Amino acid sequence: MRHPNLTDRALLAALAALLGAMPAAAQVGPAEAEIAAYARSAETALHAAAQRGDLPALRALLARPDAAVRIKARDGHGRTALHVATFARQREAIRLLAGAGTDLGALENDRYDAVTIAAVADDETTLRVLLELGASAKLVTSRYDGTALIAAAHLGHDGVVRQLIAAGAPLDHVNNLHWTALIEAVVLGDGGPRHQATVRALVEAGADRSLKDRHGRTALELARERGYAELVRLLGA
Repeated sequence: MRHPNLTDRALLAALAALLGAMPAAAQVGPAEAEIAAYARSAETALHAAAQRGDLPALRALLARPDAAVRIKARDGHGRTALHVATFARQREAIRLLAGAGTDLGALENDRYDAVTIAAVADDETTLRVLLELGASAKLVTSRYDGTALIAAAHLGHDGVVRQLIAAGAPLDHVNNLHWTALIEAVVLGDGGPRHQATVRALVEAGADRSLKDRHGRTALELARERGYAELVRLLGA
């Protein structure tokens, strides 16, 4: 869809300003011109291409001499093109950006990395791609000094939790609320099937059930308080 405020001539002018003179073999087409138009907003051309999954535009931009600068550029939310591609589930764009040297562990303004973004979105496929490309499941992320594992456990994203455990996520990291992934799965969960599967995965992986919240309560005690019978069984086994 064409940017509503730009004529064809303005689109080409914007593109020329963004991409500069390029060899004839690398001349851009209408898709790249549209990307350039959107880049008049807070996002860069690379961000816009990543969000749309426009692989030809991404390749053209990453072939530029200034690609190393572009790939580090941040939008108004502190997001790199990788963050944007992850939000948009543009997996081939993620692969291109990774191959071009993007920082797979970069944190945006809310201190989320791409792995945590995928974990919160319950996006197992994108998470798998990120981990295969070398992204870490071990980073301290979010304003709560947590991890992707804690975020996924809180939401009951059991498949994500299993992936992160397999990738070496720290099982017993304590965030600034004094909660671990196991505690958070109880405190912020609903005790239902997905939180049960999450707790089961954490227990089977060896999460420390003796750790306590800031009030001295273990995950088992918290589950009892909430009447989560199946979690009590899993945690008391």
